[in-house]
Amino acid sequence: MSNIDIEQANATAVERMIESQPVLTGLGIARDVIPGMRDNLLLHAGPPITWDRMSGPMRGAMIGALIFEGKANTAEEAEALLISGEIDFEPCHHYASVGPMAGVTSASMAVYIVENQADAAVGGGNLAFSNLNEGYGKVLRYGAYQEDVQERLTWMHEVMAPVLKEAIEALGGIDIRALLAEALHMGDEGHNRNKAGSVLFTKILAAVVPEVAPDGKTAAAILKGLGDNALSVLNPVMAACKASCDAAHGVEGSTIVSAMCRNGTDFGIRVSGLGDQWFAAPAQVPDGLYFPGFDSSHANADIGDSTITETAGIGGFAMAAAPAIVTFISGKPSDAINTTMEMYEITSSEHKYFTIPALDFRGTPTGIDLRSVVETGLTPRINTGIAHKEAGVGQVGAGLVRPPMAIFEEALVTFAEKYGF
Repeated sequence: MSNIDIEQANATAVERMIESQPVLTGLGIARDVIPGMRDNLLLHAGPPITWDRMSGPMRGAMIGALIFEGKANTAEEAEALLISGEIDFEPCHHYASVGPMAGVTSASMAVYIVENQADAAVGGGNLAFSNLNEGYGKVLRYGAYQEDVQERLTWMHEVMAPVLKEAIEALGGIDIRALLAEALHMGDEGHNRNKAGSVLFTKILAAVVPEVAPDGKTAAAILKGLGDNALSVLNPVMAACKASCDAAHGVEGSTIVSAMCRNGTDFGIRVSGLGDQWFAAPAQVPDGLYFPGFDSSHANADIGDSTITETAGIGGFAMAAAPAIVTFISGKPSDAINTTMEMYEITSSEHKYFTIPALDFRGTPTGIDLRSVVETGLTPRINTGIAHKEAGVGQVGAGLVRPPMAIFEEALVTFAEKYGF
């Protein structure tokens, strides 16, 4: 019988997650700032996957990234290169990174840099990265790669990113934990609804962007782009959650889930006490509301690294803070509250800094415990966007989804075998 104290291990892991202090410190070019990044590598959302198993949105984003990099001029050239074996595919998570939907990040792309400035005694000091958010519509993360997509990406990386880098550095960084805590009190949940957080993000940057931009017209275009995009803060929030969850990863004997993600084909998790092993099974199609002209027959299976938000205790776990989210994903305000209440049953703690006004400022449910998931039969609740199964069509709806129970069961069996229970 193992002498591992699971409760103590879990307390350590969750303390590291909650006490992390993710600060957005700047931007950089992926190849320059992400350790191990290289020119022939494309990072993607979700657990590992090969070209032959990739969904339409993922393939389209891979094609678009090669065109952006100048490695191909057409989709046909890009696809030939992707099939050739000359390009490597690896999860963002393997490189302390995350990306929404397809999540594809290539070497020349600008990425946010988030530093966990908590004390090393609670797992601080690590970095996390995320690409830039393009906004809504036909965008790279949904698999679009046409000329207008490339023009938008070029503007973001050549014009916007350098200014944001200078602005963030001039501010001395942006405290994402504090921003999130305030946004939760303003109707956000941090995953699918980021309206308040994006306004706060834009407000903070607006104080310095006019000073560091080359001219007023550029400053206005950047601030308008941020202000018009209700998801502008999502990517740094995801990187902040990644930094927090990575701080909780690698605690011997812990059954706390430290990553959840999807690649459009599989849903995968990692567990703090089980090293870098992935547990994966087929991803499900979310159940929700579809935009006019679309229904579930058009939907791709769940995709994206944005479930790192639920892993860190926000997103679907904080839906009680965002009753208006149900107008986007279906349901009633009471459903949002019930979702959060259900998640307390599978988590080991409550967040100290992320609190919910409607629940008398109770902390959000934090620290998914494998044992509780299997014992209760309740899997995590995730609210998410729904991608069209064909590359480039874009978002066709939003809704709720759950991971397959099989991955939690497999992980728990592996845990018992490893630790001799």
